[in-house]
Amino acid sequence: MFSSRLQWDMQLNPIAKLLARKRAAGTEILDLSESNPTNAQLSYPVHDIVSAFSDPQILRYDPNPAGMRSAREAVCEYYGGAISPDRVLLTTSTSEAYAFLFKLLTDPGDEVLVPRPSYPLFEFLAGMELVRVAPYPLVYHGTWEIDFDALARQANDRTRAIVLVNPNNPTGSFLHSSELEPLVRFCRDHCLALISDEVFADYGFGADTNRVTSLRGVSDVLTFCLSGLSKVAALPQVKLGWILVSGPEPVRTEAKAKLELIADTYLSVGAPVQIAAQTLFRSGTTVRDQIVKRTTRNLAALRESLAADSPALLRNVEGGWYATLQVPKIRTEEEWVLDLIERSNVLVQPGYFYDFQSEAFLILSLLTHPEVFDAGLARLQAHINCSS
Repeated sequence: MFSSRLQWDMQLNPIAKLLARKRAAGTEILDLSESNPTNAQLSYPVHDIVSAFSDPQILRYDPNPAGMRSAREAVCEYYGGAISPDRVLLTTSTSEAYAFLFKLLTDPGDEVLVPRPSYPLFEFLAGMELVRVAPYPLVYHGTWEIDFDALARQANDRTRAIVLVNPNNPTGSFLHSSELEPLVRFCRDHCLALISDEVFADYGFGADTNRVTSLRGVSDVLTFCLSGLSKVAALPQVKLGWILVSGPEPVRTEAKAKLELIADTYLSVGAPVQIAAQTLFRSGTTVRDQIVKRTTRNLAALRESLAADSPALLRNVEGGWYATLQVPKIRTEEEWVLDLIERSNVLVQPGYFYDFQSEAFLILSLLTHPEVFDAGLARLQAHINCSS
């Protein structure tokens, strides 16, 4: 009766089961996995945001497949004003943007190359479109880098696009300037589109001239840059994302026109959020500043807590909201996480959630409120020390 395009496994995993049991018993859990900015005790300009949705224009329905021009202009202003609104297409989220791009670029049975490790969403999004994902590895040598030899081995005649998450979630690694040219050349030689997910691009740690923060200037190959207010304004609930189309003409114009046809089928972006977009972008500046300050502070606290003789090692992180800890391989990641919940009432995420291919890694959210972060970090450190 139901589609076979997905494995419909909806059972709770052991971590979720234990967490539910502990919380049902009233146990306070120090959550070091918090990724929802609206739960992170940030200060939002409430009056400005609420007022932005009081415009009487929201009662008028005037659909545009690419999105209202005023909202697309707001996106362009976010990028500094050097981009034409004609290169922007609005979506409800980056997830929808991926769905549109897979519809645009692939046929059933085609493949897209996705980074490993990375956020565990691509397989589901691709599966919805009957598309396969083939992972290409990021390797760590003091910094995370693309393994171009492995990337080349993954490409075949059914490959249609490469997905880049910049900075990566959860490794926090940006594309480096030395990687950009070979990546573009690889796409050009194999006639592949390049999809760059840049939702965390505003959250770099410090300045680095070797860092590529956006691929919107790529002109040699068809390139799609994705982002949204979920991270740019820390408003995941308002549901506004976008695709910025770059690349050579005439394929860029053709891609944009076909994306508009796809979007016209759904017309999913609501008028209220589009009308409010300019205000939401402006209000997002103050919230982003708070997030940068908090993630920078928590990363410094994490580095300070890891003494030279600590059995846990912090992998280099360049940006984003997360940090990766390598812990002793004396038990599996799942056992580490379960034991932390059971004995220390601390929640972190295991590396296998993000498709790490070796043990043992734990993922911490730097978005966590500092008081919770410090308390949880102290328990985590004590737990690791006692276990090693």
